[in-house]
Amino acid sequence: MANSPGKPQNKGFNMKKIKIAIAGSSGRMGRALLECVMQADDLVLHAALEHGGSALLGKDAGELCGAACGVKISADVTAALQDADVLIDFTRPEGTLLHLNACRKLGVNMVVGTTGLSAQQKAQLGAAAQDIGIVFAPNMSVGVNLVFKLLETASRVLAHGYDIEIIEAHHRHKVDAPSGTALGMGEVVARTLGRDLAQCAVYGREGVTGERDPSTIGFATVRGGDIVGDHTVLYAGLGERIEITHKASSRATFALGALRAARFLREQPAGMYDMQDVLGLK
Repeated sequence: MANSPGKPQNKGFNMKKIKIAIAGSSGRMGRALLECVMQADDLVLHAALEHGGSALLGKDAGELCGAACGVKISADVTAALQDADVLIDFTRPEGTLLHLNACRKLGVNMVVGTTGLSAQQKAQLGAAAQDIGIVFAPNMSVGVNLVFKLLETASRVLAHGYDIEIIEAHHRHKVDAPSGTALGMGEVVARTLGRDLAQCAVYGREGVTGERDPSTIGFATVRGGDIVGDHTVLYAGLGERIEITHKASSRATFALGALRAARFLREQPAGMYDMQDVLGLK
């Protein structure tokens, strides 16, 4: 893998490297993060976490991407996070909250890409952000977050006379639907239109549904194969369709965005941030 595009250059040879911990280090995203961290000049892998039943505990984390690094995979969250700067977490809600409590106690910042969190779980992130810096986003891709911004403009211009549908596709192993990114897109559209997504979202159609309610935002989900992540927001009017699409071909795009978020947190006080803050799009 080539060096991270757009990676900031060190301004001096004495710049302290950011110490990164990775949760779920043996998973698909964990391995992508490991590879990107190990190839970054301004970052160093500090810890690699896995659940207690993993057969990889005690193994060198670097071997997961082809190069030993001396960091052993551990299930001891508190010990692993000692002296870390940032934990990057793309795991499951239950694991993320466990890691959150440890990070808050130890003063370790977090980059959270976990999807499927409930409103109550998101509130726990917000409470912890009183003490640590947290970047929480349904998708860490720079391109997807640019799409979020484009959706604001499109939704303002196409507020009347256009039916809005969101179509997403992911690999067969994804456990939540719709994807966090699709929901994030729906939230951007609904907020721009002055609607409540909880009230206007339609997540499935079957049988005699009647005519489409123009105030709704529809979601369609595809699961299959090894699709990394495709998302399209369709604005369907009379005589024309506008589609805003993002397609990911590699998990490296999410990993590189997460590392950009980790660098951002180095310069920020405690608080809750998202990728729009990281990219200066607000």
